[in-house]
Amino acid sequence: MLKGQSRKELSHARIVDVASKAIRRAGYRGIGVADIMKEAGLTHGGFYAHFDSRDALVVEAMAKAGQENIASLLQATERRLTQGGTRFQALVETYLNAAHIERMEDGCVIAALSSEMTRQEDVVREEARRRVDAMVALVHSALPDGSEESEAAVVTATMVGALQLARTLGGKAGIALLAQTRRALIGRHQHSTHH
Repeated sequence: MLKGQSRKELSHARIVDVASKAIRRAGYRGIGVADIMKEAGLTHGGFYAHFDSRDALVVEAMAKAGQENIASLLQATERRLTQGGTRFQALVETYLNAAHIERMEDGCVIAALSSEMTRQEDVVREEARRRVDAMVALVHSALPDGSEESEAAVVTATMVGALQLARTLGGKAGIALLAQTRRALIGRHQHSTHH
């Protein structure tokens, strides 16, 4: 147990962790309170000691998933940078990687949930907008100095959409689509200065 963390805080964190994987794996319907509590090793009845509502859990799960996504993208981008190329190229190659097609529960929460967003409550949609803003900011930070934020939004939309379509197509067609998108995005910025 981490110093200063109560049993309740640890249980809360465990529930959010389980839910953050479930939401990426199975979408909003993947967060059934009973199943999440069972997978977290806790009783169903204890849920409301931690959360006011299912939506409150969804918001925390999305935030955790998004923060994990950004952290792992940053780490993987730094690793790729050691092989040369620009920060932007490293980020695009990391995000549009064929392994990302299958690894849903560790993958991009935006790609996993965007198509379901319009049917969610405002509090959930607001968190989704924060996740998108964070992703656009990450892409913007990897683009060459002086790039417009609108360019970062277009690149983000292209990457997320390509991943969604690649997952829909699956197999060789999905992998090919990711490769085509990588080439197109990197080609568009290849004459830019290195970061």
